[in-house]
Amino acid sequence: MAESVSSPPTDRDLTSIAEARTLARRAKQAWLELAEFSQEQIDRIVDAMAAAATPAAEAFARLAVEETGYGVVEDKIQKNLFSSQKVYEFIRPMKTVGVIARHEDRRVIDIAEPFGVVAAIVPSTNPTSTAIYKILIAIKARCTIVLSPHPSAVKCITRVAEVMEEAARRAGAPSGSINWMTTVTLEGTQELMKQRDVAVILATGGMGLVRAAYSAGKPAYGVGPGNAPAFIERSANVKKAVHDVITGKTFDNGLLCSTENAVVVEEAINEEVKREFQAQGAYFMNAAEMDAVARGLVTPQRLPNPALVGKSAVYIAGKCGITVRAETRILVAPLAGVGRDYPLSIEKLCPVLAYYVVKDWREGCERCKQILRYGGMGHTMSIHSQNDQIILEFGLHKPAFRIVVNSPTTHGSVGLSTGLDPAMTLGCGGYGGNITSDNISPRHLLNIKRVAYELAPTVSRWDRPAGASVEPLRLPSAAAKAPSPAGISAETLSRRIDEFLGSRGFKSDPGQTKVRPRSDPDSDFAGKNQPEVRPGSDPGLTPMDFVCEEDVRLAIRTGRKLVVSERAIVTPSARDLGEANRVFTVAPWRG
Repeated sequence: MAESVSSPPTDRDLTSIAEARTLARRAKQAWLELAEFSQEQIDRIVDAMAAAATPAAEAFARLAVEETGYGVVEDKIQKNLFSSQKVYEFIRPMKTVGVIARHEDRRVIDIAEPFGVVAAIVPSTNPTSTAIYKILIAIKARCTIVLSPHPSAVKCITRVAEVMEEAARRAGAPSGSINWMTTVTLEGTQELMKQRDVAVILATGGMGLVRAAYSAGKPAYGVGPGNAPAFIERSANVKKAVHDVITGKTFDNGLLCSTENAVVVEEAINEEVKREFQAQGAYFMNAAEMDAVARGLVTPQRLPNPALVGKSAVYIAGKCGITVRAETRILVAPLAGVGRDYPLSIEKLCPVLAYYVVKDWREGCERCKQILRYGGMGHTMSIHSQNDQIILEFGLHKPAFRIVVNSPTTHGSVGLSTGLDPAMTLGCGGYGGNITSDNISPRHLLNIKRVAYELAPTVSRWDRPAGASVEPLRLPSAAAKAPSPAGISAETLSRRIDEFLGSRGFKSDPGQTKVRPRSDPDSDFAGKNQPEVRPGSDPGLTPMDFVCEEDVRLAIRTGRKLVVSERAIVTPSARDLGEANRVFTVAPWRG
């Protein structure tokens, strides 16, 4: 069988590859300087970039819609402001330079180190907001960046990069800190990701691109598809729940990967929910209309048709031969199942919503799992309910890492309407084949060095007497405090231990000498009165079966070892003090 030969690269591919190499080298040189900047210098640059991007939010949005044909200008403005304001406000107080934490209880110091050069892949669906966001988090982490725009969004992404690069340079950033490719091909993007000077990849785009990022041989943060379900439970505020679903589904015409793609409704409230959807602008399609939309919207590869992505419900209906009212906001497809036999159960990236009815929340739970497994594992889902126990059940058992409660998934997942970390890149964890389930922030572009001080002395085998058994290493508790000189006397403690052992059938050795009480421990060796020696306080004596702190102190003062039996009872304070001063010797096992 003849081997297949890949097509040779075109002149445009070669230009893109050369540009990728040049920009990666340029970014690496700039990073060597940026990595030495102080927190104050970095924050000044981030401040300047955010301040420059905010007033340009509308211009960026209009340029993105004009170039890509996707989405809604008003919603893209909101997304741009989300990146330049909400994300900025979240990352601004972060410490990303030098010592970022001290753990006094463990005596560990955390020191931040930047990854290096970031290769940032920017999609056509959310081009300008994603570019703003990635530039901000990269520079905040003292990483330089090279943007690889989607080929259909080069102009709008380039404009964002130009505005933010100028602001950064004016604020003191090294030349070459922010870079962007202008001749973009698949070969050029792949070359960028594989470049030796690139340290980490931020990949936002289709599954093919994300897989390419993971195979580039570099650390990579990728995202999976969304296909987010929204469950409306019988205790929900139906009017608000429906409003939230439609708001999320129509935001920028459904372009965010966390947008609701299906709604799952309990049978007990189905009629009420359906009426509310219709009242708020939803059109429920019949079987023939669903077939027509499926043929127009879903490709043979089970992907949404780019010609209908990010378009309005009215536009999609017209293209598929369906007549709807001009105020129609979403097209609803009542489905009986999930999978290849139900084309509209995929992630659709437009205002077309699958609709399922279930008997109860348990069946709804299973249906949501099915939807997530068909192209949304690890990403996002929402639940609309007033029952905290059911909400918790969904949180515990759903294969999604963002469970948004009583809010649109679109807005809640990115941290716009919830307390989640504000981000435009959402990890899907192990379920989605990603390295993290977090919303990506500057923290993910940092390595952490740790300076660790000794907490407990180590003992080698050369430090132990011949024949001594190995004691397990015991680290001091974080809550442990220095022993107090005041407390129960040795005589009283010894008597209580004897009483306790006696109640369990054990008798104390009548020949064993008790430690006599002393009113002033520090005066023992000042005069002629020497401390009495207990068994086990010198080699060759009977091993001790009980050791208190006073025994250890006497051994330390007299320079003796304490021979203890393997079954000896040692008080916690005695053990800590004895191990620290290495006074214990364990007697050989005698059977």
